[in-house]
Amino acid sequence: MARKAHSNGAAGAENPGRLKQIALTYKMTRRVDSKVGLVVAGVGIVVFGVLLAIGFAIGHPVYAGILGFVLAFLAMAIVFGRRAERAAFGQMEGQPGAAAAVLDNVGRGWTVTPAVAMNRNQDVVHRAVGKAGIVLVGEGNPNRLRGLLAAEKKRMARTVADAPVHDIVVGDGEGQVPLKKLRTTLLKLPRVLPGAQVTAVNDRLRALGDLMSNMPVPKGPMPKGMRMPKGGGKAR
Repeated sequence: MARKAHSNGAAGAENPGRLKQIALTYKMTRRVDSKVGLVVAGVGIVVFGVLLAIGFAIGHPVYAGILGFVLAFLAMAIVFGRRAERAAFGQMEGQPGAAAAVLDNVGRGWTVTPAVAMNRNQDVVHRAVGKAGIVLVGEGNPNRLRGLLAAEKKRMARTVADAPVHDIVVGDGEGQVPLKKLRTTLLKLPRVLPGAQVTAVNDRLRALGDLMSNMPVPKGPMPKGMRMPKGGGKAR
Protein backbone atom coordinates (compact mmCIF):
# COMPACT_ATOMS: atom_id res chain seq x y z
CA MET A 1 0.00 0.00 0.00
CA ALA A 2 2.84 2.36 0.89
CA ARG A 3 4.53 1.65 -2.43
CA LYS A 4 1.28 2.28 -4.31
CA ALA A 5 0.72 5.54 -2.48
CA HIS A 6 4.26 6.63 -3.31
CA SER A 7 3.68 5.79 -6.99
CA ASN A 8 0.43 7.79 -7.07
CA GLY A 9 2.18 10.69 -5.38
CA ALA A 10 4.98 10.67 -7.93
CA ALA A 11 2.49 10.59 -10.79
CA GLY A 12 0.55 13.43 -9.20
CA ALA A 13 3.70 15.50 -8.88
CA GLU A 14 4.66 14.78 -12.49
CA ASN A 15 1.33 15.85 -13.98
CA PRO A 16 1.34 19.39 -12.48
CA GLY A 17 4.91 19.70 -13.76
CA ARG A 18 3.81 18.88 -17.30
CA LEU A 19 0.80 21.22 -17.08
CA LYS A 20 3.08 24.00 -15.83
CA GLN A 21 5.48 23.37 -18.71
CA ILE A 22 2.63 23.51 -21.24
CA ALA A 23 1.39 26.75 -19.68
CA LEU A 24 4.85 28.32 -19.85
CA THR A 25 5.25 27.20 -23.47
CA TYR A 26 1.87 28.73 -24.31
CA LYS A 27 2.77 32.04 -22.67
CA MET A 28 6.09 32.17 -24.49
CA THR A 29 4.46 31.32 -27.81
CA ARG A 30 1.70 33.87 -27.32
CA ARG A 31 4.26 36.65 -26.98
CA VAL A 32 5.34 35.98 -30.57
CA ASP A 33 2.15 34.46 -31.99
CA SER A 34 -0.83 36.31 -30.49
CA LYS A 35 -3.37 34.21 -32.44
CA VAL A 36 -2.09 30.82 -31.26
CA GLY A 37 -4.99 30.33 -28.82
CA LEU A 38 -7.68 31.15 -31.39
CA VAL A 39 -6.07 29.00 -34.06
CA VAL A 40 -5.65 25.95 -31.80
CA ALA A 41 -9.20 26.28 -30.43
CA GLY A 42 -10.57 26.73 -33.95
CA VAL A 43 -8.85 23.58 -35.16
CA GLY A 44 -10.29 21.59 -32.27
CA ILE A 45 -13.82 22.88 -32.81
CA VAL A 46 -13.75 22.22 -36.55
CA VAL A 47 -12.41 18.66 -36.19
CA PHE A 48 -14.89 17.81 -33.44
CA GLY A 49 -17.78 19.41 -35.36
CA VAL A 50 -17.02 17.53 -38.57
CA LEU A 51 -16.80 14.15 -36.80
CA LEU A 52 -19.98 14.85 -34.84
CA ALA A 53 -21.85 15.81 -38.01
CA ILE A 54 -20.70 12.58 -39.66
CA GLY A 55 -21.91 10.70 -36.58
CA PHE A 56 -25.40 12.16 -36.85
CA ALA A 57 -25.43 11.41 -40.57
CA ILE A 58 -24.64 7.72 -40.05
CA GLY A 59 -26.76 7.38 -36.92
CA HIS A 60 -23.92 7.01 -34.36
CA PRO A 61 -23.40 10.47 -32.85
CA VAL A 62 -22.07 9.17 -29.52
CA TYR A 63 -19.29 7.05 -31.00
CA ALA A 64 -18.43 9.72 -33.54
CA GLY A 65 -18.45 12.35 -30.78
CA ILE A 66 -15.94 10.34 -28.70
CA LEU A 67 -13.73 9.80 -31.76
CA GLY A 68 -14.10 13.47 -32.68
CA PHE A 69 -12.98 14.54 -29.20
CA VAL A 70 -9.86 12.37 -29.38
CA LEU A 71 -8.96 13.50 -32.91
CA ALA A 72 -9.67 17.14 -32.04
CA PHE A 73 -7.31 16.94 -29.05
CA LEU A 74 -4.64 15.33 -31.23
CA ALA A 75 -5.02 17.97 -33.96
CA MET A 76 -4.82 20.77 -31.39
CA ALA A 77 -1.65 19.29 -29.91
CA ILE A 78 0.00 19.01 -33.35
CA VAL A 79 -0.93 22.56 -34.37
CA PHE A 80 0.15 24.00 -31.02
CA GLY A 81 3.46 22.12 -31.17
CA ARG A 82 4.27 23.42 -34.64
CA ARG A 83 3.37 27.01 -33.83
CA ALA A 84 5.34 26.85 -30.57
CA GLU A 85 8.36 25.50 -32.44
CA ARG A 86 8.06 28.22 -35.07
CA ALA A 87 7.83 30.89 -32.36
CA ALA A 88 10.86 29.49 -30.55
CA PHE A 89 12.96 29.52 -33.72
CA GLY A 90 11.73 33.03 -34.48
CA GLN A 91 13.05 34.22 -31.13
CA MET A 92 16.36 32.37 -31.56
CA GLU A 93 17.14 33.55 -35.10
CA GLY A 94 19.88 36.12 -35.17
CA GLN A 95 20.95 35.39 -31.60
CA PRO A 96 24.58 34.29 -31.06
CA GLY A 97 24.77 30.62 -30.13
CA ALA A 98 21.39 29.74 -31.68
CA ALA A 99 22.89 27.12 -34.00
CA ALA A 100 24.72 25.52 -31.08
CA ALA A 101 21.42 25.22 -29.20
CA VAL A 102 19.82 23.45 -32.17
CA LEU A 103 22.78 21.11 -32.62
CA ASP A 104 22.68 20.25 -28.93
CA ASN A 105 19.24 18.75 -29.53
CA VAL A 106 19.91 17.09 -32.89
CA GLY A 107 19.46 13.61 -31.42
CA ARG A 108 21.37 10.47 -30.57
CA GLY A 109 24.28 9.33 -32.70
CA TRP A 110 25.86 12.77 -32.97
CA THR A 111 28.77 14.21 -31.01
CA VAL A 112 28.51 17.99 -30.87
CA THR A 113 31.31 20.40 -29.99
CA PRO A 114 30.27 24.08 -29.92
CA ALA A 115 32.66 26.87 -30.92
CA VAL A 116 35.58 24.93 -32.39
CA ALA A 117 36.58 28.12 -34.21
CA MET A 118 35.79 31.79 -33.64
CA ASN A 119 37.06 35.20 -34.72
CA ARG A 120 37.11 38.62 -33.11
CA ASN A 121 33.76 39.47 -34.71
CA GLN A 122 32.22 36.48 -32.90
CA ASP A 123 31.52 34.52 -36.06
CA VAL A 124 31.50 30.93 -34.83
CA VAL A 125 31.96 27.43 -36.24
CA HIS A 126 30.47 24.44 -34.42
CA ARG A 127 31.24 20.78 -35.15
CA ALA A 128 28.96 17.73 -35.24
CA VAL A 129 30.24 14.21 -35.88
CA GLY A 130 28.00 11.30 -36.82
CA LYS A 131 27.50 8.58 -39.41
CA ALA A 132 27.22 11.28 -42.08
CA GLY A 133 30.78 12.33 -41.28
CA ILE A 134 31.92 15.67 -39.93
CA VAL A 135 29.56 18.64 -40.24
CA LEU A 136 30.91 22.14 -39.64
CA VAL A 137 28.15 24.64 -38.91
CA GLY A 138 28.94 28.34 -39.11
CA GLU A 139 26.84 31.21 -37.80
CA GLY A 140 27.67 34.84 -38.38
CA ASN A 141 28.81 36.82 -41.41
CA PRO A 142 28.91 34.46 -44.45
CA ASN A 143 31.96 36.17 -45.98
CA ARG A 144 34.02 35.93 -42.81
CA LEU A 145 32.83 32.38 -42.17
CA ARG A 146 34.40 31.15 -45.43
CA GLY A 147 37.87 31.69 -43.99
CA LEU A 148 36.97 30.11 -40.65
CA LEU A 149 35.47 27.03 -42.31
CA ALA A 150 38.40 26.64 -44.69
CA ALA A 151 40.91 26.92 -41.84
CA GLU A 152 39.05 24.36 -39.75
CA LYS A 153 38.84 21.93 -42.68
CA LYS A 154 42.57 22.27 -43.27
CA ARG A 155 43.33 21.71 -39.60
CA MET A 156 41.17 18.57 -39.44
CA ALA A 157 42.44 17.17 -42.75
CA ARG A 158 45.72 16.21 -41.14
CA THR A 159 43.93 13.97 -38.67
CA VAL A 160 40.68 12.74 -40.27
CA ALA A 161 41.35 12.78 -44.01
CA ASP A 162 39.26 9.62 -44.51
CA ALA A 163 36.02 11.16 -43.16
CA PRO A 164 33.65 13.22 -45.33
CA VAL A 165 33.33 16.85 -44.25
CA HIS A 166 30.22 18.95 -44.86
CA ASP A 167 29.93 22.65 -44.14
CA ILE A 168 26.74 24.58 -43.44
CA VAL A 169 26.24 28.30 -43.00
CA VAL A 170 23.13 29.17 -41.00
CA GLY A 171 21.06 32.00 -42.45
CA ASP A 172 18.33 32.96 -44.88
CA GLY A 173 20.55 33.92 -47.81
CA GLU A 174 21.29 31.97 -50.97
CA GLY A 175 23.10 28.72 -50.29
CA GLN A 176 22.47 29.01 -46.55
CA VAL A 177 20.33 26.84 -44.27
CA PRO A 178 17.62 28.51 -42.14
CA LEU A 179 17.96 27.84 -38.43
CA LYS A 180 14.62 26.00 -38.28
CA LYS A 181 15.82 23.57 -40.98
CA LEU A 182 19.28 22.92 -39.51
CA ARG A 183 18.36 19.75 -37.63
CA THR A 184 16.44 18.33 -40.59
CA THR A 185 19.34 19.09 -42.92
CA LEU A 186 21.78 17.19 -40.71
CA LEU A 187 19.49 14.19 -40.41
CA LYS A 188 19.02 14.03 -44.19
CA LEU A 189 22.74 13.73 -44.89
CA PRO A 190 23.66 10.25 -46.21
CA ARG A 191 25.07 7.92 -43.58
CA VAL A 192 28.36 6.63 -44.92
CA LEU A 193 30.41 5.83 -41.81
CA PRO A 194 29.99 2.73 -39.63
CA GLY A 195 29.75 3.22 -35.88
CA ALA A 196 33.32 2.07 -35.26
CA GLN A 197 34.70 4.66 -37.68
CA VAL A 198 32.59 7.42 -36.10
CA THR A 199 34.18 6.54 -32.75
CA ALA A 200 37.65 6.57 -34.33
CA VAL A 201 37.03 9.98 -35.89
CA ASN A 202 35.88 11.40 -32.56
CA ASP A 203 38.94 9.97 -30.83
CA ARG A 204 41.28 11.54 -33.39
CA LEU A 205 39.57 14.92 -33.11
CA ARG A 206 39.80 14.69 -29.33
CA ALA A 207 43.51 14.02 -29.67
CA LEU A 208 43.95 17.47 -31.22
CA GLY A 209 43.80 18.84 -27.70
CA ASP A 210 42.23 22.02 -26.39
CA LEU A 211 40.67 23.61 -29.45
CA MET A 212 40.01 26.89 -27.66
CA SER A 213 43.75 27.45 -27.21
CA ASN A 214 44.24 27.37 -31.00
CA MET A 215 41.83 30.15 -31.89
CA PRO A 216 41.75 33.92 -31.36
CA VAL A 217 39.86 35.04 -28.27
CA PRO A 218 37.14 37.58 -29.14
CA LYS A 219 37.11 40.95 -27.44
CA GLY A 220 34.22 41.62 -25.12
CA PRO A 221 31.81 39.10 -23.60
CA MET A 222 31.21 35.63 -25.00
CA PRO A 223 28.06 35.27 -27.10
CA LYS A 224 24.94 34.81 -25.01
CA GLY A 225 23.89 31.20 -24.58
CA MET A 226 27.16 29.76 -25.87
CA ARG A 227 28.89 27.01 -23.93
CA MET A 228 32.56 26.28 -23.90
CA PRO A 229 33.56 22.98 -25.52
CA LYS A 230 34.45 20.09 -23.26
CA GLY A 231 37.05 17.91 -24.91
CA GLY A 232 35.47 15.99 -27.74
CA GLY A 233 32.01 17.38 -27.16
CA LYS A 234 28.87 15.83 -25.88
CA ALA A 235 27.82 12.44 -27.13
CA ARG A 236 24.29 12.09 -28.29
